[in-house]
This record gives sequence, C-alpha cells and structure tokens, in this order.
Amino acid sequence: MAKKNPKNQAGSNTIAVNRKARHDFFIEDRLEAGLVLEGWEVKSLRDGRAQLSESYVLLRNGEAWLFGAHVTPLPTASTHIHPDPSRTRKLLLQRSEINRLIGAVERKGYTLVPLSLYWKRGKAKLEIGLAKGKKEFDKRAVDKERDWQRERGRILKNA
Repeated sequence: MAKKNPKNQAGSNTIAVNRKARHDFFIEDRLEAGLVLEGWEVKSLRDGRAQLSESYVLLRNGEAWLFGAHVTPLPTASTHIHPDPSRTRKLLLQRSEINRLIGAVERKGYTLVPLSLYWKRGKAKLEIGLAKGKKEFDKRAVDKERDWQRERGRILKNA
C-alpha cells in the first residue's frame, strides 16, 4: 500500500492565511474572488510561496485589485521573464458583487482585507473580508475574553 502524500490531506488546499486581519479588523462579510495570475505565480503558489500579511484590496475604475501580496518566484522560473513578487493582481468578481463592495467601502466606511488564499477545483481563489477596523481597546477586550475562555476550560476540566 502506498503512503499518502501529506499535501493531499483535507485542509491542505490552503496556500496562505492572513492571521493579522482577524486581529486588526471586525470581519462583517466574506467573498470569494478569483485571481489573474501569470504562469510562474501559479507554480510558486503550488509550492506554497505566498504571503498576505501586508496586503490589501482596493477598488479602482469598477475593478478590484490586490496590492502588497508577495508571491516569491521559484529559482527555476523562466530566464526570459523578470518576475515581480509584489505586483498588483486583478481580482475576478461579479459586477453585482463589485457594486455592493463599492457602496460599502465608499459610503459606510468599510475596508477590504484579504483573509486567505486557497485552491478550489484547481484554481487559485482569494477570500476577501468586508471589515471595520478595531480600536486598541477592542483588541484588548478580545484578548481578555480569549484568556478567560481558556482559563474557564482549564477550571472545568480540572473540576
């Protein structure tokens, strides 16, 4: 019997997660968007070489764009191209979704934050969160609640 490849296990289709987004923002809504990628970027994503930590999404001229996402090129990338690891990438969304996002961002003061990058049916997808920024006291309250839940679990386990 052959050994199972660890990349083929459940949950392994996640490429990158922006953990800082959940710490800095209240996530109100989530959307799934496709990405316009070049060939070398797809190969790098398959190898798991992506970072979303300092990235953000902007809406310009009725289109969504991903800024600041870093995709490290493989050393075996083609010699006739010069890969730009942090280039601006276009996001693929339905017109109705873009219109709804434009309304939320411009009128209601929300921001668009990339949450995770993953594979779905062989295509790279980006999960976008419609978010409001947290204040410092909000972050402290969340940390305090998390610590209390952990402590409560310990007390109940030992009692």
